[in-house]
Amino acid sequence: MKESAIEDTPLFNQSLAKALSVIRAFSSRQRTMTLAEIAIVAQITRSSAQRIVFTLEALGYIRKHPQTRRFLLTPRALSIGCNYLEADPLVDCANPFLAALNAQCKESVALTEPDGLDMVYVSRFPSHEHVTIHVPVGKRVPMYCTGSGRAYLSARNDQESMEILKQSERKKYTPTTITDIGEILNMLEEAKARGYAYNNEELYIGDVTIASPIVNASGEAIAAVHVAAPGSRWTFAEASQKLAPLVLECARSISNAARNFD
Repeated sequence: MKESAIEDTPLFNQSLAKALSVIRAFSSRQRTMTLAEIAIVAQITRSSAQRIVFTLEALGYIRKHPQTRRFLLTPRALSIGCNYLEADPLVDCANPFLAALNAQCKESVALTEPDGLDMVYVSRFPSHEHVTIHVPVGKRVPMYCTGSGRAYLSARNDQESMEILKQSERKKYTPTTITDIGEILNMLEEAKARGYAYNNEELYIGDVTIASPIVNASGEAIAAVHVAAPGSRWTFAEASQKLAPLVLECARSISNAARNFD
């Protein structure tokens, strides 16, 4: 059922949807906002924003800065995402293997899960060395131009992968971002054959990722694991040669341990 159709059903709670849109409105680009700004970013009326912000403030999810009088999220907002992470069996299952991979390669290792057109970071072990790109748990990245997204798509059926690519905005984040569907499909076929996918500075300049899908008992991808290799320490060729075998082994281990997960 399409989102517009769902919103027209009598069971759909508009007030709850608006409240969630207010929480999602805050980001690294919108750390603090006025009531008017919240209404614009959340795409709701100012009167709705006023009622929702008042309620969220009373519940402790939003507060008003005493000096600037601008609204910002509180640490309590983290409880929503934390509840998911605590209830997700794949995170507990994968973490020992992710930690081992992190110790082997010394670079940032992450587990991502699909949500719509994006992959979402649900676990991350940071690099032992300096990194310039901060990617917190909960961060969303598009499937079409990331190693984790391509790894996931490579282990899904062709029709689903094509539909996701067609619906994606496919914008160029960097000069090297690949946006052509045909070219991406070729990359997915190559990833399927060798077991891993990559992203060579397509989302962030100076960032290469090597990723492999985590699959269930039916061989369908349910998540992906990747290593981020900074260009300051790795060439693409080195990352492919040295990191890919480690990522493949980690993904196989997690897949075997999680074979009964949907």
